[in-house]
Amino acid sequence: QVQLVESGGGLVQPGGSLRLSCSASGSIFSINAMGWFRQAPGKQRELVATVTRDGRMNYADSAKDRFTISRDNAKNTVYLQMNSLKPEDTAVYYCNADVKKYRMASSINHWGQGTQVTISS
Repeated sequence: QVQLVESGGGLVQPGGSLRLSCSASGSIFSINAMGWFRQAPGKQRELVATVTRDGRMNYADSAKDRFTISRDNAKNTVYLQMNSLKPEDTAVYYCNADVKKYRMASSINHWGQGTQVTISS
């Protein structure tokens, strides 16, 4: 079993910052891509940012220049630093990871349970 546990969500005012963390644990040989997605009420889940094991990053246009994704491979952890937050960033943020349980296994995609981020004055 693989578990992804997010932390760091909360309520902040517009223009504020938050740092989300997601740690993976369980039967893990290696993790390929890790990333963050979000889902606002009444909307589909959307990509925020991803990072490969070797550090290549990809951002949604809405996240560019404000958010920074990073990871610590030794800790199986991915972070999302969010600055200049806007009310439209309000959503549940989900961690995602492609996990290999052993060397010859195919990667299996896993999701965290989500953490609420609310931007409001």
